Amino acid sequence: MKAFVCHATDEDIASVKLENWQLPPLGNDDVRIRVRAAAVNFPDILTIQGKYQHKPPLPYVPGMEAAGDVIAVGNHVANFKVGDRVIASGIGSFAEEKQVPSSAVRLIPGPIDYDVAAGFTAAYLTAYVALVRRANLQRGEWLLVHGAAGGVGLAAVDLGRLLGARVIATASSHEKRSFLKSYGAQHVLPPDDFRESVKTITGGLGADVIYDPVGGDVFDQSVRCIAFDGRILVVGFTSGRIPTISVNMPLIKGYSIMGVRAGEYGRKFPDRGRENIAAIDRMLAAGRLNPHIHARLPLARAIDAMRLLQEREAIGKVIVEA
Repeated sequence: MKAFVCHATDEDIASVKLENWQLPPLGNDDVRIRVRAAAVNFPDILTIQGKYQHKPPLPYVPGMEAAGDVIAVGNHVANFKVGDRVIASGIGSFAEEKQVPSSAVRLIPGPIDYDVAAGFTAAYLTAYVALVRRANLQRGEWLLVHGAAGGVGLAAVDLGRLLGARVIATASSHEKRSFLKSYGAQHVLPPDDFRESVKTITGGLGADVIYDPVGGDVFDQSVRCIAFDGRILVVGFTSGRIPTISVNMPLIKGYSIMGVRAGEYGRKFPDRGRENIAAIDRMLAAGRLNPHIHARLPLARAIDAMRLLQEREAIGKVIVEA
């Protein structure tokens, strides 16, 4: 079969090449999937560059999320059968076929298209763990979402709106800000000078919850417009700079800084992890979530798909179709 293979970490993601790739023999607990769609995530780029916390053994096939059809199951697999439409997590998605343990597979919730199924889990699970589990976001609270046009940011806007929050979003371009306004954000701001605007919008109180996958200067401004008893959610550092803070600031202003790692949360608390997945699946199947796909590219153009994220051109998710 064909797959994009990373043989060595490299700053240039074009070092990953499309080539013939052999999956290992099917294990007793494995599921083999014909990939129909795979989502592109920023950690896919960071992993190729050797900058992500998880460093898979080389060589490996990138791509953390996929959806497709089961084509084979191991002898001990009882909960899936050939022909099932499934979502599969873990590396190996930028390929025609993918093989993972059955524990990394679940049925697509309802009659959802493969591209939506492939691209919603990581983004919405991150948003759910951040807003529900960590921040305990309440109806009527002010939610400030940074990087709001990206995959995880847009999911936070969508879920925050569904939870009854009043959403303020920041984004880098006029096109992105226009989209966010139509998507349901009540206020949309540029990311370079939002501090005073947030204070004005919130009547001088500041945002109750700030969702920050950007870091850098955005975080520095955020600590100046957070409400008393507010919660700043540290989701990532797409700006490239990991910020620091003097701890007297959260002491004086009475706010909390919370780290968000949705996957690790599920591993530390397995029961809650299953509840989190079930919750976002139910919302998707019921049509309550509104995932947005920016572009669909064929497998042969997976590098171009990653470039759309790397160059900050995408709004929502980019999908590779195998």
